[in-house]
Amino acid sequence: MKTDLEIAQENTIDNIEKIARKAKIDPDFLELYGKTKAKIDLKIMDKISENKNGKLILVTAINPTKAGEGKSTTTIGLVDGLAMCNKMVIGCLREPSLGPVFGLKGGATGGGYAQVVPMEEINLHFTGDMHAITTANNLISAVLDNHIYQGNELNIDPERVVWKRCMDMNDRTLRSITIAQDKKTNGVERKDGFIITVATEIMAILCLSKDLQDFKQKVSRAVVAYTFDGKPVTVGDLKVEGAVTLVMKEAMKPNLVQTLEKTPVFIHGGPFANIAHGCNSLIATRMALKLSDYVVTEAGFGADLGAEKFFDIKCRMGDLKPNAVVIVATVRALKMHGGVAADQLKEENVDAVMRGIANLQKHIESIQLFRVPYVVAINKFSSDTHNEVNAVLQWCRQNHHPVVLSDAWANGGAGAVDLAQEVVRLCEQESHFTPLYDLNESLENKIETIVRKIYGGRSVIYSEKAQAQLQEFKDAGWDHLPVCMAKTPNSLSDDGKVVGRPENFDIHVSELRISAGAGFVVVLTGNIMTMPGLPKDPAALHMGVNEKGISYGIF
Repeated sequence: MKTDLEIAQENTIDNIEKIARKAKIDPDFLELYGKTKAKIDLKIMDKISENKNGKLILVTAINPTKAGEGKSTTTIGLVDGLAMCNKMVIGCLREPSLGPVFGLKGGATGGGYAQVVPMEEINLHFTGDMHAITTANNLISAVLDNHIYQGNELNIDPERVVWKRCMDMNDRTLRSITIAQDKKTNGVERKDGFIITVATEIMAILCLSKDLQDFKQKVSRAVVAYTFDGKPVTVGDLKVEGAVTLVMKEAMKPNLVQTLEKTPVFIHGGPFANIAHGCNSLIATRMALKLSDYVVTEAGFGADLGAEKFFDIKCRMGDLKPNAVVIVATVRALKMHGGVAADQLKEENVDAVMRGIANLQKHIESIQLFRVPYVVAINKFSSDTHNEVNAVLQWCRQNHHPVVLSDAWANGGAGAVDLAQEVVRLCEQESHFTPLYDLNESLENKIETIVRKIYGGRSVIYSEKAQAQLQEFKDAGWDHLPVCMAKTPNSLSDDGKVVGRPENFDIHVSELRISAGAGFVVVLTGNIMTMPGLPKDPAALHMGVNEKGISYGIF
């Protein structure tokens, strides 16, 4: 069996100018990055602004497991399936982070015969967006510490600096550090730390900005520290928003690539869904909606994280109205949610599937709250037995949930035609999209609404620090913002070891963080980390380039 990388390397990639013509992108707005990828000049929006919006489809999933759910594979397969149905379609995906690529998760370009290419370049440096975000973030850190060293005109309390440095790599040793040691000329010594680039507010602002000037306005509002008398200090106070915007000028432009079957895809922005909002850029989504009849996008992790943020943050801020939702599940993952160990997944176990289906049921119920038509997509694996697949199909039909078997991994677009046809049918229905909560509610009510209605939890328990912050944020006028819940993706609870559909559990809030520039309040739950660590056997140990110059080990 060929690896994803081998399939991608054997594929013949069309010149990106040909893909741009397919996407109705005028050559005047195309900025080539070699022959296989390009950026799109934002000025194109002036030309296409009067175009009618296409239909917006979100792909989400059950809680992820080690068995794999194939959300990106299903998304890409659906894009190709719609193209095979002669629909004008553009996919919108997030950019992969190097942390997961070299760590445990791997890349984010799909799998099998449902991939976007050039797979290697997309998963590595791509067009440099991640590096620009890292630089912009660390420029703010450098100016901030220099300001404190050079006299501290803004009266910043070094112990209340909240802006962290970043890098796009999993490195647990950088979570908590001390800077400016040894010499006074090194700066003012203080405790600091790193977060991963895709968890930064710069990333979130990139993905929620409408254009370059909107980015500048948003980043100027980002809170970096507090004064000795407790007043917030912003990027605008440091007068560095212009330089930060300059660094981000090219990164603000969406990247155009293609699927293995030559269908256009925008890949732009990549915020983590358990820390940030987990959606690709608003700029890319809006552009795609003006250029095509159907836009397929995804939100990170399960519906409890990515989909909820897509609806309550991205759609609200971008004035988007989704037309359909695809909820991805696999027999393998359902068996793990039903209590089966990872090394026993190949053995038929219909009882475990039916126990694990409770997790799928909860995510369906959550999607129903947003009043958007949906379909369950069973992402087929070769190890699935007829009885197991049939059990899921029958359960969905008996409970009146639209369901389709998708085989995009093995057959590309042809394996997702049935799903594409069902999505087209759903898009003809009326979407009554409604966010989960009103922005005028208190932060406590918003958090509790998500915990009770999306996670199925009992109550919220706040640490003393979080309780104090609730009042501080209210006093600062931030209680009207949406909330971005930072929770483990592996469970509906805040304990990643609890699978299935737990009941009577509490969510423990340890800390609140303000992303005033991005426009939301981050709520940290359980033991969530903003800088992941590498596993004992990281993927990086199995990657390289052979004597023929061919890459290996990327997945």
